[in-house]
Amino acid sequence: MKKKSVIALSLPLFVILLLVVLIQVFRSGNNSSNLAPTESRDSVAAPDEERLEIVEPTPIEKATPNPSPTVIPTPEETSTPKVTPTPTPSGPQRASLVFTGDILSHGPVIQRASINAGASSAHDYTPMFSQVSPLLEQADLAICHLETPVSSDNLSLSGYPIFNAPRELPSNLKTVGYDGCSTASNHSMDKGSNGVRSTVAQLQDAGLVWSGISRSSSEQRTPALYGSNGILIGHMSYTYGLNGFVLPKDEPYLVNVIDEGAILDEASRMRSIGVNFVVLSVQWGNEYQVDPSDSQKELAEKLLKSDAIDLIIGSHVHVVQPIEKINEKYVVYGLGNFLSNQSANCCPAASQNGVMVFVDIVGTDQEGFAVENLTFVPTRVDRSDYTIIPLPLAIGDDGIGQSLRSFYEAVIEETSTVINKLGGNYEIRDFSVNN
Repeated sequence: MKKKSVIALSLPLFVILLLVVLIQVFRSGNNSSNLAPTESRDSVAAPDEERLEIVEPTPIEKATPNPSPTVIPTPEETSTPKVTPTPTPSGPQRASLVFTGDILSHGPVIQRASINAGASSAHDYTPMFSQVSPLLEQADLAICHLETPVSSDNLSLSGYPIFNAPRELPSNLKTVGYDGCSTASNHSMDKGSNGVRSTVAQLQDAGLVWSGISRSSSEQRTPALYGSNGILIGHMSYTYGLNGFVLPKDEPYLVNVIDEGAILDEASRMRSIGVNFVVLSVQWGNEYQVDPSDSQKELAEKLLKSDAIDLIIGSHVHVVQPIEKINEKYVVYGLGNFLSNQSANCCPAASQNGVMVFVDIVGTDQEGFAVENLTFVPTRVDRSDYTIIPLPLAIGDDGIGQSLRSFYEAVIEETSTVINKLGGNYEIRDFSVNN
């Protein structure tokens, strides 16, 4: 009314009415032509109060901003969904593993291997393993700890303190029943980066799986895997140090040195690719000490708290150390020496002893895998020819004298006491039954 009165001051009434009619017609024509092409693009049209009152987003639009076509199942489909049949599980899967201690190719051991071969240019270690080879073969997987570098040409062989074992050693280990070896040790760099490369090459040529040393960063990140009875087993190997040798800055991958974060990362990567059971071999502890050190115990407790690691196997101290159960998982602190020249002549008498640790694992892909049974076999090196003696079997041999039998029985008792020192009740493996 006020607006009309203002306009009426300047124009006759009929003119005003005519103008109003013409303006409305013009506006109506423009609005209809503009809306037509944009009707299907409400999401990008300018907001309109009238539209906001009547157009509401559906729940689907809220849940999926850019929804793909959605198929709503019929009640029949909902009640009887199509499910891909799952194969009926055949039951738990099982595998047996055996681990042995340090293989140290001292000078006299190398000499004996040469005598066994009958030629100065060749070496044969297999007679040294003749009595334990049948035991290795009884396990689904046998894993050694190769303490020393391996030569590619046998031109500069050496024992302690700078080791360089004959090139035949890995193939001999394969022959006697080993499937692979841990290789990270304080002697891994005794012959430098070339020694690492040579060792890997000989292991590879022998058909052995290895972990702990690498020729490249990509090789270091490649997991060491074993398949047994449908179970995928991963193996890691780390050492406390390198006897003063330093890894080259441009080759930090040559040897795995203990780092808690790196160990857990590697174990997690294994889990991510479907590994069922992860074993860590670790070189640690104080040499010739039966009791595990505080640092051994602390590291074992930290690592076994992780779901990624199932078992720890220790080496380096050259004497047998106890077994302990942590977080329902096992740590074997020290396997002792398996093959070496160490004895009471240089070291504690117990440095001539070792153990074979047998681990039986069981489980399913759905429920996971764990150690069902852990047993051991005490061993001793006969330094007359460096034959490794499985003592429980040796004492049953009628061909040995009573004094030697009594001595072996004493070593068995000593080793068993050490193994169970931390409250376990681990028994010697009985080969009279099917294990």
